[in-house]
Amino acid sequence: MQRFSPLKAWGTRLVQRIGAKKARVAVARKIAVILRCIWTDGTEFWWTREEAKMV
Repeated sequence: MQRFSPLKAWGTRLVQRIGAKKARVAVARKIAVILRCIWTDGTEFWWTREEAKMV
């Protein structure tokens, strides 16, 4: 059994609160913000809440 990523868990809770259509848009926007951060400043995205280890 696989665990949900925090992003998927957040989206699932959102579906229950505001409905599937609005939740889909909210998740897409959140992914777009994450991608923009990655592209502009080179931030690394982690699927889990673990902190990146500095080398």
